[in-house]
Amino acid sequence: MEVLYEEEYRAIQEVVERLCRDANSKAVLLIDKNGQEIASSGEIENIDTTSLSSLTAGNVAATGGIARLLAEKEFTGQFHEGEHTNVHISIVAQRVILLVLFDQRTSLGLVRLRVKKASKDIQDVLDSMANKSEQAKPSIFEEITDEDIDNLFNDD
Repeated sequence: MEVLYEEEYRAIQEVVERLCRDANSKAVLLIDKNGQEIASSGEIENIDTTSLSSLTAGNVAATGGIARLLAEKEFTGQFHEGEHTNVHISIVAQRVILLVLFDQRTSLGLVRLRVKKASKDIQDVLDSMANKSEQAKPSIFEEITDEDIDNLFNDD
């Protein structure tokens, strides 16, 4: 993942908070594909978000293996129904994982609808980050001066 600047972090956090509220979910986590939590919102105090993030990334990786076996590019969404908590997992921009935990207070349909909008908003932020990173990368040749080149070839 590119460098996450403060401005982009705030924008992503805002999207995650809005999704949690608008989908009436218990919690929302945005995770990178390595299993690192990027942002979260909701009832996360009693959840081991580090383990949840890592296991979710592993789940997405395993599901990716299943997709390849079935000649699919990837499965962009997953749903797991539990007795008390349901889990909706989606891949955003093939770069991050959006995890929504919800219960009977909302419906899968509403979660999917809100995730679709949030995914677009997150992708916009990620695209902005990628553009900013590209512009910030100096050329390797900008750092080399004529004096550096002379010293390189000078045997003195």
